[in-house]
Amino acid sequence: MLQVTVWNENRHEKTDAEVQEVYPHGIHGAIASFLEDQFQVRTATLDEPEHGLTQEVLEHTDVLIWWGHLAHHEVSDEIVARVKQRVLDGMGLIVLHSGHFSKLFKTLMGTSCDLKWREANEKERIWIVDPSHPIVEDIGEYIELEKEEMYGEHFDIPAPDQLIMVSWFEGGEVFRSGCTYQRGKGKIFYFRPGHETYPTYYHKDIQRVIKNAVQWAKPTALPKPIYGNAQPLEAIKTKQ
Repeated sequence: MLQVTVWNENRHEKTDAEVQEVYPHGIHGAIASFLEDQFQVRTATLDEPEHGLTQEVLEHTDVLIWWGHLAHHEVSDEIVARVKQRVLDGMGLIVLHSGHFSKLFKTLMGTSCDLKWREANEKERIWIVDPSHPIVEDIGEYIELEKEEMYGEHFDIPAPDQLIMVSWFEGGEVFRSGCTYQRGKGKIFYFRPGHETYPTYYHKDIQRVIKNAVQWAKPTALPKPIYGNAQPLEAIKTKQ
């Protein structure tokens, strides 16, 4: 069974009554609860020792899910480097919503990952622009969310390896909301929706996308590439 770690900074839930009402067990708890019927799931949060991401935890994680917002700056550079290396070695990574501005995502993308935003309780329609992709299996033409935070272009990310979803917002903006990347042996999926004051992670289609993404991002059973000076596989004839 695939081993999934759901990481959440877990700060809004401690200080904001509105967020506590929507996610009484934390955003990490809500996500873990709909994954548990299909995967072996653990959670980790910012204030745990080593942010809950010890070397042992990461070595037993096939796919890491990341949600952060208020406290990106509090995540240790040492832990970021540790997680990045695990991604390069083949661990899958799913970055949700405001995780776009995390140290981890920015270092893997190599850009600022900045964007426009607005909180106005507006409708979001997430259009599926690559219906052949396994991440959107069992999803229709679009996902509609009654209320969400707006993210707008320009989104300062590298061109995605695959662009799967594009959002339209009631105020007129559009946004690249479902993007995949490969870094080293690892697969990365960025998925936009999930503002902390909205019940987005209870939406069945959002849950389905995240479940599909875990399956897509799982490590491949390939040997680790060998780098450096290499001996020839065939005899090399000396040329006169």
